Amino acid sequence: MTASDRLAEMLRLSPKTGVVIHDPSNIFYLTEGYAGEGLVYITAERRVIITDFRYVEAAGKAAPAFEVVVTSHDRQQTKCVAELCAADGVTELRFESNYLPVDAFEKLRAAVGEEVSYVPLKQAPQTLRQVKTPAEIVTMRKAAAITSEAFEAVLAKIHPGMTETELRLELENTMYRLGAEALAFDTIIASGENGSLPHAVPGSRKLQKGDMITMDFGAKVGGYCSDMTRTVALGEPSAEMRKVYQTVLRAQAMCEAALAAGKNCFEIDRLARDYIDSQGYAGRFGHGLGHCVGIDIHEDPRLSPSCHDTLKAGMVITVEPGVYLPGIGGVRIENTCLVKENGSEPLTTARKELVVL
Repeated sequence: MTASDRLAEMLRLSPKTGVVIHDPSNIFYLTEGYAGEGLVYITAERRVIITDFRYVEAAGKAAPAFEVVVTSHDRQQTKCVAELCAADGVTELRFESNYLPVDAFEKLRAAVGEEVSYVPLKQAPQTLRQVKTPAEIVTMRKAAAITSEAFEAVLAKIHPGMTETELRLELENTMYRLGAEALAFDTIIASGENGSLPHAVPGSRKLQKGDMITMDFGAKVGGYCSDMTRTVALGEPSAEMRKVYQTVLRAQAMCEAALAAGKNCFEIDRLARDYIDSQGYAGRFGHGLGHCVGIDIHEDPRLSPSCHDTLKAGMVITVEPGVYLPGIGGVRIENTCLVKENGSEPLTTARKELVVL
């Protein structure tokens, strides 16, 4: 069954119900490969990509099971949707209220007409995307393998005097050389005192002996992301930072081992939080423990204090505790893991024990 068929089945589409998709990630998922501009229109019987001249050939190649409707200067996307709805006798149109801006929705409604009822999709495509298919998992393994290999390859090139930006470029170029098609997100390199910033932007700071260096990065392959964080020491770290490292490593290992279908996201997050607090670092782990990964780098559900969702086999989720000490530095260790019925499997496999360069 195709992704668009799964959506139609999930929504129990009647013959008079249409679906319009604007979110590029959902378009990619439902067409199983189309990454160009435009939108998708789905009914119980019809699958359509609406796009302009630039993407017609790409749409035909990426999604051969879909019709391609071509826009023009006097026939914009909304008019094409209106024509399709009229031809199909659509009386209810479901749309992405979480994605579509109000102005864009008003233009859509004006084109299609007030006689059609408009019903939010309530992120139905994202819900389908949470559990990965075997084919998606194969692709994500490739992305994770490239990410893991890049970490090992770059270690020998890290040296005092190298800037954070230079290390970022080295890491990213290595991923591309190993087969990455894109970066999953902007690479984070945080050295020394910058390590206390969970989303530090790499800059001109030069690496120094005694620094802890946090690297958060990921390759993208076949439209799917990977995500991994490792923290290494450039020369012997302080006793305090060794303690921080061992605390984070223990928390990460405990929570990764706790992952399994049926587990509650909140409870796994609390496991890490309680342990880190018990080691004297209360308040120094301020972000959620993890998030699902897929076409987007951040997907639901999440391992966080506010998420009470239940994990399912086939979800791919990160486990990334951290401890951040302002003015001193920080440590974060992260794996992307595949949730299974009775446990989990790390897809990112680079070593986690402290590496002292």
